[in-house]
Amino acid sequence: MNIYQIGEHQVTPVSDLPHTPPENGFLWIDATHDEVADNLELWRSAIEHATNTRIYDLHLQDAINQKHPSYFDSTQDYAMVVFRKLSFSADLPLAGNDLNESEKHKTPPALNKLNTQPVTFLLMGRALITVHATNSRTIEATRVRLLEYKYRAEGNSQHNRLPTSPAELALRMLNAMVDQYMDLRQPMTGQIDRWQRALLNPRRAFNNWTALLDARIELRKLDHLCEEQHDALQELRDYFVDNNEGLNSRAQDLLLVRVHDVMEHVTRVLNHARRLEASIESAVQIHFSAMAHRTSEIMRTLTVITALFMPLTVITGIFGMNFVYMPLLADHSGFWIAIGLMVVIVIGLLIFFRRRKYLDDRSADNERARH
Repeated sequence: MNIYQIGEHQVTPVSDLPHTPPENGFLWIDATHDEVADNLELWRSAIEHATNTRIYDLHLQDAINQKHPSYFDSTQDYAMVVFRKLSFSADLPLAGNDLNESEKHKTPPALNKLNTQPVTFLLMGRALITVHATNSRTIEATRVRLLEYKYRAEGNSQHNRLPTSPAELALRMLNAMVDQYMDLRQPMTGQIDRWQRALLNPRRAFNNWTALLDARIELRKLDHLCEEQHDALQELRDYFVDNNEGLNSRAQDLLLVRVHDVMEHVTRVLNHARRLEASIESAVQIHFSAMAHRTSEIMRTLTVITALFMPLTVITGIFGMNFVYMPLLADHSGFWIAIGLMVVIVIGLLIFFRRRKYLDDRSADNERARH
């Protein structure tokens, strides 16, 4: 467990939890699921002494539940946000990687990153408590950035200063987590585009249906995930609006701006996931339409061939009857007359089919129309 006291100009690591809340600044108490689950009561008692706030039993269980969806809840003493962040391959335990190896071969790399883990934020008056899985990149990056901060009396902008409240620090981390989802948009779009071209390729059959189905499932999962995140952030925004005691109007406005920015990013990811899912469905529908069109072209060709040979079959069947006396049967030129009649019939049928446009190459016509 890592403890930091964040003041106005510096961040100070603390070895042990203090017995009273700090008078200046606030505490950031960072713990992993394993550290909290080892001894729930002891951890909760230590948090209560340091913050004068007791965490409810249900919230404590939610904080260590690694399958909990994104959600928000609040009490009179604190607010709780559970947010599911992306977990990269380096963040997952080795056993989990071994179990998911078969799935990684099915799902393309662009969509294989949608593994998530919950991060719990407990926002109190003078403390922010985060509970997360081991080796969280976002938490580690935030910790490094805070420890490397150096105060400058002049030129200290809003983007280069320490957070002034637990809510602001939580929103900074939430924004970084959402940005990881936004980074997935380009590779996901590239993968879907490649599948669309493969689906519409007339020279090569598309056989990667399992990966396409897995991608649709992952996009649907991303859709549901973003909806849960947006609902949690919406409730967090309402909490900030309803509980603005002790904050001046400027600090309140900055918090609301940050919340709206995070919500807008989540909405963009949600809309992009829905567009990609619609693109997959449209590509599949176009694929089956193209297959039906190619089947229709093949059947048209076979029908024309059958129509050409049908009268020839009738003629050969008539001359194959076992009658003693038949016209042209004993004639020396009867064979050539029958052949000539067949040729004339075939030519006549071809002219008829040509005039009725049964023999037109529609694909070539489409190519000429495009050029």
